[in-house]
Amino acid sequence: MTAADAFCEAFPATYLAFHRRDGRRNELTNASRAVLQHLAQTGPVSIGEAALHLDRAQSVVSEIVAQLEGHGLLERETDPDNRRRTLVWLTRAGLERLRTDADVLDRQLVAEAMAALDEDTRRGLLDGLDALLAASTHGKNPPKERNGR
Repeated sequence: MTAADAFCEAFPATYLAFHRRDGRRNELTNASRAVLQHLAQTGPVSIGEAALHLDRAQSVVSEIVAQLEGHGLLERETDPDNRRRTLVWLTRAGLERLRTDADVLDRQLVAEAMAALDEDTRRGLLDGLDALLAASTHGKNPPKERNGR
């Protein structure tokens, strides 16, 4: 059996052991996700600026923002450069929600399994995954430095 065969056989079992089982009950709508992702990439913007970027009517984006604000995912703040302008920005809960919405694996299940491993094994696992990813992109997109190693 080659290393590729062994990895390909282990991967489905790994996925099944750690995939999210919550069914994403509170999944964001595509429109809400787009607003949150735009803000995460650009920083605070006005509703008009977000509407232009998202190619949506300002009234539609305003409604989405109001809904997200009601859920505590966004907040409005006065533009420090122009006190007459209001900007919208992600709250901590909004940033966390965007991160968990993107998760495929259950972080708690992975954390529990990682905690059962010794430090050398954890480091080897993460280093091996980094090396595999780097090899797949021919080094063009090296993996980001991780915390918690």
